Amino acid sequence: MKNTDYLSSWIKRFLLEYLISTRNLSKNTQHSYRDTFRLMLPFAANKVKKSIEILLVNDISNDVVKAFLLDLETKRHCSLSTRNQRLAAIHALAKFIGLNSPEHVEWCRQIQMIPFKKVAPTLITYLEKAEMDALLKAPNLATDQGKRDYALLLFLYNTGARADEAAQLTIGDLDMAYVPKRDFSIVTIRGKGNKLRRCPLWQQTVTELKELVLGRESSEHVFLNRCRDPLTRFGIHTLVKRYAKKIMSEFPSIEKKHVSPHTIRHTTATHLLRSGVDINTIRAWLGHVSINTTNIYAEVDLEMKAKALACCKVIDDDKPTKKWKDDKEIMEFLNAL
Repeated sequence: MKNTDYLSSWIKRFLLEYLISTRNLSKNTQHSYRDTFRLMLPFAANKVKKSIEILLVNDISNDVVKAFLLDLETKRHCSLSTRNQRLAAIHALAKFIGLNSPEHVEWCRQIQMIPFKKVAPTLITYLEKAEMDALLKAPNLATDQGKRDYALLLFLYNTGARADEAAQLTIGDLDMAYVPKRDFSIVTIRGKGNKLRRCPLWQQTVTELKELVLGRESSEHVFLNRCRDPLTRFGIHTLVKRYAKKIMSEFPSIEKKHVSPHTIRHTTATHLLRSGVDINTIRAWLGHVSINTTNIYAEVDLEMKAKALACCKVIDDDKPTKKWKDDKEIMEFLNAL
């Protein structure tokens, strides 16, 4: 049996060579692919009655993959989006094997014939200006933790950064202006796939961040927890949820929006759009690769839709219109044909 027949060797090459060296995908994406195979391999091994180490590429047949996907839906109660995400990882592995091993081209074709399930698009949620202002006022500025939390919420709203991007932010990524009235303060954000983008900072954001990083090394993370360790994306998610819950009594609509750091990202994009910022500028601001991803904010903004609707005036004319059947000239014309 050749080494290229064993599935384990291909998975190692796929994760270490293709995802990291060739595609340069982010850590979170790499983990998503890894988790797919962590779930699939034990399932397939049990299905074909083999140990994981001696599974062959051809053991992962079309039927085995379909059974695995069905198991995700029925026993693990995964959503269709998660099911499709797992299938996308399997498709990518099959394509990688097919490109590098001609004898597995037919197997690759069989795997890639497994279709994705149609998922109803979910509308993104964002906060109205009053809701966002209330969220920013929620932290207690009399405490150090409250000041950090306010700076973090303000930073997320200012930049539209993802939770992971804010968690990775170091003091060296901040470029504070020496003369605020003359120069711009800028932050360099490392996004998905290690892509860098630069965002301007409001003076209010700069003021809060300066106080937060005062006297610290440039290599340190900006946002730290009470143990002086860097905040994780999970910690940021919990922080945002906590303050959203705090203002829920004042804004009951918050409960339906399931506020998270990504909700603030959506809020930044929507408010920029309302302010008249060009959609391509917003794309660069958020770090989107495709303009189509950014266009969803134009579709969901209810305020802009309401303004557009107000421009469509309905003509209220009480004068009865003449029916074509009562028009003798047209009837004579038709009869003469």
